[in-house]
Amino acid sequence: CKEQQEDAKLRVLQILSNNSQMTSREIAQKVGISNGSAYYLLISLIDKGFIKLENFKQSSQKRKYSYLLTPKGIREKSLITSKFLIRKKKEYELLKKEITEFERDAGLN
Repeated sequence: CKEQQEDAKLRVLQILSNNSQMTSREIAQKVGISNGSAYYLLISLIDKGFIKLENFKQSSQKRKYSYLLTPKGIREKSLITSKFLIRKKKEYELLKKEITEFERDAGLN
């Protein structure tokens, strides 16, 4: 579903804006997607210019990566956040209305 993909993209951008030094496995766990999905999503975000990948040496024997949001990525995060909030507010209002109707039908209010 397109909305789920947008939600996953938003979560990844949020996670990386707070902690750029995460593995794709850690990102997958936080977002609730498979490792493969996280990998392909990260590659897609890199290809679109929303994040850039930097290497840094944590020690002399170990390499790690840092996923940094680009200015384009920051704008995309803002745009997706706005769309997410609009959609969730609509869902909330519909759910509130449905709950009120069920409560009325059950004589609970």
